[in-house]
Amino acid sequence: MERTAAPTSPPPPDVRGLLDGIPGQRPPSRAEPPAGPPVEAPVEAPAEAAPRRRYRVPVPFTLSYAAVLAGTSFLAAHVGPTLVHALYQGSSTDVAHLVRTPVLVLVASALWVAGGFASPFTLGFLAALTTLERRIGGVRTAVVFLLGHVLATLATEVPVGLAVLVGRLPDSSLHRLDYGISFGVAASVGALAGLLGPWLRWPLLVAFGGMLLQDLIAFTDPMTNWGHLIALAIGVGTWPWLRRLPQARQLSGTAAGPAAERHPGR
Repeated sequence: MERTAAPTSPPPPDVRGLLDGIPGQRPPSRAEPPAGPPVEAPVEAPAEAAPRRRYRVPVPFTLSYAAVLAGTSFLAAHVGPTLVHALYQGSSTDVAHLVRTPVLVLVASALWVAGGFASPFTLGFLAALTTLERRIGGVRTAVVFLLGHVLATLATEVPVGLAVLVGRLPDSSLHRLDYGISFGVAASVGALAGLLGPWLRWPLLVAFGGMLLQDLIAFTDPMTNWGHLIALAIGVGTWPWLRRLPQARQLSGTAAGPAAERHPGR
C-alpha cells in the first residue's frame, strides 16, 4: 500500500509591505491641567508652641500690703525711739492732723502695726484679708479695709473734737496718738463672716466680738476699743453689697458645705 502524502497548505502571503500602512498606536497621554495661573501648594502652618504657664499671685493686695507692713515694722524696730515716736506722731489720725491733712494721715496711719509685726492683729490681718481676697478680689477687699479704717477713725475722733470744742475734754486730746491697721482688720473680719456658712459665721462673730467687748470692759483705751466694735459693725454692714457680687455669691454657696468652709484664724 503506497503511502500518500498529505496535501500541504499554501504558504502565507508576504505582508511585510502592508504593515507600513497601519497607523502606529501611541500610549494614552496623561491628562494635563487646564491652562491658567499656577496653583501654589498650600503651605502648612507651623505647629503652635505650647502656651507658657503663667504663675499668678493668688492674693496680690494682701501680700503687697503685708510686705509694706513688714518694712515699716522693721524700720520701727531698728531706729531710735525718738525718731519712731516722731514717725508715729506724724502719721497719727488725731483731731489736729485730721483737720489739717486728713487724706495724708489716713493713709500714713495704715502703714504701721501697733505692737510691731508680731502683733496678734498682724495674724488677723493675714488670715482675714487672704480669705476675703480669695472670695471677692483685691480691689473690693481694699475697699472693705479702707471703709473700716476711715469710718471707724472718723467715728471715734470727731466726738473727741466736739468734746474739746464744748469744753468736756482738754486740748491735749486733740493730739491723741492714733495709728495702726486694727480698724481695717475688724471690718474685714465682719465682712468675711457674711460670706461664710451659718455654722462658721455666728461663732466667728461671737468670738471676735466677745474679745473686743472684753477689751472695752477693761477700759484701757476706750476710744480705740469703741473703734474696733464700730469697724466690726461696718464690716457686717457690707454683707448686702458683698452678697450681690457674682463671684462672692458662688463661693459663698460652696463655703456653706462642711468640707469647704474656712475659718480665719485670729
